[in-house]
Amino acid sequence: METFSLKDCSSVASSPISSPNISTLLKIKVLSWSKETGLPASVHVRVCNKSFNLHKSLLCAKSGYFKEREDQLSEIEIPQEFPGGAETFEKIMLFIYGCPTLIHPFNIAGLRCAAQFLEMTEQHSTGNLCERFDLYLNQVVLQNWDDTLVVLKKCQDLVPWSEDLLIVSRCIESLAFTACMEILDPERRREKPVIMLEGMVNQPWEYTNIERIINQDTWIKDLTDLPFEFFKKIIGSLRRQGMKERYVSPLVALYASKSVIPEGQTNTDILQRALDLLLTRDKAYRFVPVGFYFACLAHNLKHDTVLKLQDQIVSLLHTAQPKNFIYPKAGNRQVAFSQELLTMESLFSVYVSTESERHLTSSSSNVRVGKLWDIFLSRLPYDQEMKTTRFIELIETVPMSFRESHDQLYLAVNAFLQVHTNISQEEKGSICSYLNCQKLSQEASLELVKNEKMPLRLVVQALFIQQLNTHQAFKDCSDSFRFTNSADFSGSVVPSSRPLTSQQSPCTDDETGPRNRPLCFLMQKDATLDEFESTSFRIHNLEEQLVSLKKSLHSHDNLKKPNCLGKRSASRNKNTFGQVTTACIGSVSFTSQRKYANRLLQILRRVNLFGSRKTNRSKAGESER
Repeated sequence: METFSLKDCSSVASSPISSPNISTLLKIKVLSWSKETGLPASVHVRVCNKSFNLHKSLLCAKSGYFKEREDQLSEIEIPQEFPGGAETFEKIMLFIYGCPTLIHPFNIAGLRCAAQFLEMTEQHSTGNLCERFDLYLNQVVLQNWDDTLVVLKKCQDLVPWSEDLLIVSRCIESLAFTACMEILDPERRREKPVIMLEGMVNQPWEYTNIERIINQDTWIKDLTDLPFEFFKKIIGSLRRQGMKERYVSPLVALYASKSVIPEGQTNTDILQRALDLLLTRDKAYRFVPVGFYFACLAHNLKHDTVLKLQDQIVSLLHTAQPKNFIYPKAGNRQVAFSQELLTMESLFSVYVSTESERHLTSSSSNVRVGKLWDIFLSRLPYDQEMKTTRFIELIETVPMSFRESHDQLYLAVNAFLQVHTNISQEEKGSICSYLNCQKLSQEASLELVKNEKMPLRLVVQALFIQQLNTHQAFKDCSDSFRFTNSADFSGSVVPSSRPLTSQQSPCTDDETGPRNRPLCFLMQKDATLDEFESTSFRIHNLEEQLVSLKKSLHSHDNLKKPNCLGKRSASRNKNTFGQVTTACIGSVSFTSQRKYANRLLQILRRVNLFGSRKTNRSKAGESER
């Protein structure tokens, strides 16, 4: 009996081994036997619509199946479920007639199952086919990774015979053992370590990245190409043989990803069953990036599976990337209550409630989650159907204690206001009240000041913070830095034609001595002198407008006659420069204007104190000298 071992065959779809015309060869052997013995081929056998005329003596000597039917062997029909069909039957008959049979990984599974069906065991003949085929499987096929894969894939069409004969289980155990050895690498043959999914934590879960990881290791690619039933058995064998979960769980995730990522190719059934392999294991989530769970969540899965996915996402939410989030589709008129938004809102709400129970509101993970939520809000495709109250609910999903920076929250608020251009000042104020100018970066603060959608109160707060930062920056300057223009610290920065001397430099630090850091570094790139002059000019302009407004309000208190209402209204609407102040203050009552003006003037007077105090200190120093 000739054998063949496949070593490096890239395709397992069909046998690469050419074989002679089996039917012709069998007919020649039958005729030769008839001539040698003088016995006719008296048995008519029908297999899968194909007929064979064979010798009764040979069939009964080798096959228990034919031996049991010896009395009715004149004509017999093999059942349709005969493994391998007529082609495999012909090869078995060639062996019975003494012709060497070509055996290779592509046909060994079918031959072994057919031999078992025909009961060709040692009980009926020494050196029968069943034992010979088992010897070939154990000593040749199972010692080679590629041959084992070929046989295992061929077993798919031979179930349940291949499973009953333990061909599948033997292949599974062999592949699992080889995979374990590939990971352990006791002989140190690998040039690179096994690549798992640790590198995917900071990357979006995309098919191109997954495909690259799969193709880097041949054994991973081979296992993920298997039918799911066989893959499931291999995962069970890997766990029984002691492979660590940090290798098994990513393998399941990679297998599931092949049915998830490519658009239009999602196999929900395979995805569901693969997730069952993963989610039933304790702590398996540690070794799979959260982006995988987000990708799965976008598909129609069982309710129980969705709940398990959400639990995994919540536990890993601080490691997520914005690209992995589920966003409502642009153009959807029901963005406010879309399934994607409700799902994301639920995930962050569960995380917040869990962390609140642990009293960990200031942890770095929570700060990361707060930033992620604001990024998600800033990227939502808002529409005019979303109410202000609903947007405020979304802001409050994550507590303010989770937000160390309000830059992303400002972007979210701005995105909402850009769409909702007709909301009232009261609604706009309610939304903007969540912004803290002290938590805005300089870039975001400058953008806010220039943003016409922002209310005046918030703009003034941002300007005031900028003014304080300006004074602090000048205070920290180095003595060696020389200004070409001086700064008047009486509440605003105004260019001066008189240069400062070294004794008059506002950058002198009396206690610590000179520092050599440049002003451009302290101002954080964009805070140039021109920008500060522009900011201060706006504050100065607001001061004059507010002073004019206060005078008008005082004149309103002194007027008692009703006919003075028209003059009072005119005084209110015009400042000393003839500019309309109501465009800045908004349409509010006189009482609220008075209170608002007084409060703003108090704030601006505090700004003036910076310059006056510094001037007094300078004069006191000169008098002491």
